[in-house]
Amino acid sequence: MKPSGESSRDAEAIEAEAMAWLAERDEGFVPGRAAAFESWRRRDVRHAASVAELEQVLAQLDGFAERRENVNAHFGRVSPSRPVAAAAPAPAPALRWWRPVAWGGVAVALALGTFFGFRAWQSLAVPETRYATTNAGYERARLDDGSTLELNTASAARVRFTAAERRVELDSGEAHFEVAHDTARPFVVHAGGVTVRAVGTAFNVRLVAGAVEVTVTEGKVTVAPVPAAGPERAGSDVRDGAPSGRGPTPLAVNQRMTIPFASLASAAPAPAIQRVAPADVRAALAWQRRVTDFSDTPLAEVAARFNRHHTLQLVVADPALGARRIGGMFALDDVEAFVRLLERDGIVRAEREGEMVRLLAP
Repeated sequence: MKPSGESSRDAEAIEAEAMAWLAERDEGFVPGRAAAFESWRRRDVRHAASVAELEQVLAQLDGFAERRENVNAHFGRVSPSRPVAAAAPAPAPALRWWRPVAWGGVAVALALGTFFGFRAWQSLAVPETRYATTNAGYERARLDDGSTLELNTASAARVRFTAAERRVELDSGEAHFEVAHDTARPFVVHAGGVTVRAVGTAFNVRLVAGAVEVTVTEGKVTVAPVPAAGPERAGSDVRDGAPSGRGPTPLAVNQRMTIPFASLASAAPAPAIQRVAPADVRAALAWQRRVTDFSDTPLAEVAARFNRHHTLQLVVADPALGARRIGGMFALDDVEAFVRLLERDGIVRAEREGEMVRLLAP
């Protein structure tokens, strides 16, 4: 393991190199340099993270260009090639300025980042993207980092990415995440007072009555209550499959944890981890494929499932017909095809009226 001082020097060197690349890019790459920059950025995740942080700072300070001269006057412009006489008053810290005039706005951002540290700017407001579905809706979105977000019916989520973290707030419903690997920026989902943290994996988060349900479909995550203040406590003992502390709890593939809201306000141990068979995981996530496999299921129950996904509502008028059991794999996003299949097999007779289809005995 490298000494902390050496790690710090490495980080400073990477940041300085990233600054130089961005300065060159702003001036305009000569042929071949754009490819060289991309090669350098992809060579190490720390390179990409440093570039992302610098770009974030520049974007946030872009609106402050009109204040450039005031900031320049405050910090001063000391050229590295022009030494200051010993008798002169102590100057402001020497800062490297690549293009003081044409690139002044970027130089200010880089100077502020170097002088104060880029982490200090992460508290600035970062735009968020909102996703939502209706009671009959479904949405699959590819996020800026390459991750995938899938929303089930009646769900809503807000996404906000910074240079240090990829954050999602699940406000309602259910969402599945396939997370692009990025060790420099953890992927964090907040839902109902629970934090789910991952780097590169796949998992499902569902807000149910009075609880949050987390199921891992690939890799592993950690699950913890959202801290009231300060960082999350590290470490959590697990005995006999049940976490005994309230710190982050590891959850692996084909494992599920359901956390009642009531338990979040107390010091009670987190719920036990449940092992889930792969077939049961696939069945629970059938909404992603927009198909459902019914086996010996009452028609009324199948109709109710379709009704949760569509504005076109199926009404089973005859209780005896509703109790009739059917089976098969049906596409949830095509209710008309389902009705036609029932008619073709002589199971029902359908009467259509506006946004309603009455299912009657044939």
